[in-house]
Amino acid sequence: MYIALMSHDNKKDLMVQFCSAYAGILSRHNLCATSTTGRMVAEATGLHVHLFLTCRHGGSQQIGARIAYNEMDMVLFFVDPNDSALETESQYISRLCDQNNIPYASNVATAEMLLLGMDRGDLDWRKIVNPKHKLNR
Repeated sequence: MYIALMSHDNKKDLMVQFCSAYAGILSRHNLCATSTTGRMVAEATGLHVHLFLTCRHGGSQQIGARIAYNEMDMVLFFVDPNDSALETESQYISRLCDQNNIPYASNVATAEMLLLGMDRGDLDWRKIVNPKHKLNR
């Protein structure tokens, strides 16, 4: 599965902790992230993470394009609900996920449920609809 990792500045440490806790599951999947978040996760966990630009420099748009082309299977975007300046960015990603039927988590509780469900096989239907999986058969 192709999983995008994103987080607002106040949630980056939480993303690192989350990825450390679930490194066993995440290591079996293709991870990508905005630059700062991805670098922090990779350094703390040893996971391979493909890095896009930082959110401020277009990383959200790069991930958004992958979502629009149905190349992402899940998006974990830990949002800071107290920072209204960043609301547009998270709404953009959330809306793209809704439009393209991509599982999306904006907090740890939902992210945990998605990862555990994916590990059980509940998201195997994504292998049928994601064109990248067809190339890997």
